[in-house]
Amino acid sequence: MKKQTRNKYFIILLIAMSVIIISLFFIDRGMQLTYNEGETWNYPRLRAPFDVPIEHDSVSKAAIHDSIMERFVPFFRIDDNVAITQVNKLEAALSQMSNVTAHTRSQIIKMTQRVYEAGIIDNSTADAIAMGKMPTVRILEGNEAAMLETSTLRSSRDAYYHIDTTLTSPDEQAAIDAVKLDKYLIPSVIEDTVESQKYFNQEYRAAIVPHGVIETGEEIIDYGDNITPQKYVIIQKYEEMMREHSMSATDRLVAMLGKAIVVTLLMVVFYLFMRIMRPAIFTHFKKMVLLVTSILVFVVLVYLITKFRAELIYVIPFALVPIIITTFTDSRTGFFVHLIVVLICSLVAPEQAEFIILQVLAGVIAIISVRELSQRSQLVRGAAYIFLAYSLTYFAILVSRQGVITHIDWSTFLMFAINCTVLSFAYFGIFIIEKLFGFTSLVTMVELSDINNPLLRELSQTCPGTFQHSLQVANLAGEAAHRIGANSQLARVGALYHDIGKIENPAFFTENQKGVNPHDALQPVQSASIVIAHVADGLRRAEKAGLPQVVKDFITQHHGKGRARYFYSAACKLHPDENVDPAPYTYPGPNPQTRETAIVMMADSCEAACKSLTAPDVKSITALVEKVINSQMTEGLFREAPITFADIKTVREFLIDRLCTMYQTRVSYPDDIKPEPHAEPDDEPQTNQ
Repeated sequence: MKKQTRNKYFIILLIAMSVIIISLFFIDRGMQLTYNEGETWNYPRLRAPFDVPIEHDSVSKAAIHDSIMERFVPFFRIDDNVAITQVNKLEAALSQMSNVTAHTRSQIIKMTQRVYEAGIIDNSTADAIAMGKMPTVRILEGNEAAMLETSTLRSSRDAYYHIDTTLTSPDEQAAIDAVKLDKYLIPSVIEDTVESQKYFNQEYRAAIVPHGVIETGEEIIDYGDNITPQKYVIIQKYEEMMREHSMSATDRLVAMLGKAIVVTLLMVVFYLFMRIMRPAIFTHFKKMVLLVTSILVFVVLVYLITKFRAELIYVIPFALVPIIITTFTDSRTGFFVHLIVVLICSLVAPEQAEFIILQVLAGVIAIISVRELSQRSQLVRGAAYIFLAYSLTYFAILVSRQGVITHIDWSTFLMFAINCTVLSFAYFGIFIIEKLFGFTSLVTMVELSDINNPLLRELSQTCPGTFQHSLQVANLAGEAAHRIGANSQLARVGALYHDIGKIENPAFFTENQKGVNPHDALQPVQSASIVIAHVADGLRRAEKAGLPQVVKDFITQHHGKGRARYFYSAACKLHPDENVDPAPYTYPGPNPQTRETAIVMMADSCEAACKSLTAPDVKSITALVEKVINSQMTEGLFREAPITFADIKTVREFLIDRLCTMYQTRVSYPDDIKPEPHAEPDDEPQTNQ
């Protein structure tokens, strides 16, 4: 009782820790969105958790940018130092030329100054002006800007042409060529790109300010909608604002608290279900660890996979949960744990309703397919059925929403295929869990029931009588277990191995004797010791062979703490005036702890007792079976097993019926009829048609 109480507290602590771990994994795990402009929105309806401004889409922004660029008036600055420097250089160069008169030099200098006063610009700016793209510019003087008509501005090339065509006298032309006037004509009106970009950006930002707002609670986009450029920008803005909001410690705490409450409620329901509806599993610490671990493992898988792409959640083989849990517990527990896993993981699923429908359906099919998993081929068939269910359900859901099949993402079917391929190899997971937790699956039971198993082969060769007895008890126990809803395969396997200890001393057991009984030369206490020792001998052999604990339990419990009655009675007859100590004649036990071991105890004792009947008939077999089972009940051998009086009655009636069929006396066959001596030689014998 103390152990059960301690286990209960450990289980509560385990569940509490699982809630904390799951909540920590899911903190700040909002929906991970993967989408592209022009595609279909494959997520649930998205609502604004706060006011989301409606910004211009990329096409509108590009149009606004081009519009501003087309009408934008750039900023220029006039560099007076350029004109002064270049004119001074030109005058110095002309002064050094002896053949240039003062009048000619004066005319060239004046024209150059006039050109600079009008403004000289670079060639690219001149080309833009010539194309009509820049009719005016803004001239910056300090912090002031004045508009200037560009018609008066000249490029270096045009300035030279103007001077050259204006000063036409031979002396002036000769001086212009000799001094190479064009190298003194450089731009003095220069664009201020920094200021231009600054003002352009100001105009652009002012033009692209949000032109509306999606208020809190309003729809942003619904499932199946086309992601237009405008909606694409809004969703991006939503994600940006979500990231900004997630930076708040308060928001993170609230998000974690909300998810923790949901997870806690689900785990509390799981705890109550196991405690009230499955008390036998609830008090089995290893099985509860398996159930909670299954939940945690899939939560971690979902976290790791959806961290990169949310839709990859369909690659995860959720149906593995009911397959494994059903294998080691029962189908209802498997389905309930699967439901808990699906509901928790739906918190981060891209489409919650679709996800829950698909996974619950897959879990149900998995349970039906492997309800009694005894062959690996069942897993392959089950995986194929689950893939078919996934595909049909997914197709039906999308078609019902969209009305067309053109928007179906066919890559999802590939994910279903990967999912079900992993499921078909669930046998390896079952094998690993068997080794980690010490459980025994039905597949292992089927393997152990093979009579070619080395231990059973040794039993059949060394103790043929015991082997035949074990086979008969196995058949009786398996069918009796089926009648009362117990584990028939476990009862059958346990019965096959319950007497393997007799291999050590086969001749000391009646079913293996051939006319000589070695007990005749021994005292009853010695004989009892040898017979009782087959339990300990069997346990040692089972441990050496690596048999599961559930099978070893049949070896230690099939006699319970009952007595070796034959030898105890013999001892009492030898010492009629003494109180014979029953301890040396009592099996070590324990008494049966399960319905299956109790069934094997009844089948073993009744089958062996019936062999002692000299003329078995329905009356004698019925009386013997009732006597044996009533004696076991009187001794309290079934008190620790969860078997009811109704179950015992059902088993007793079955054993009577089956043993009567097996052991009642057969009708003697008549002797062969010999032909009469005077029969005609050509008479033909009569044959049955």
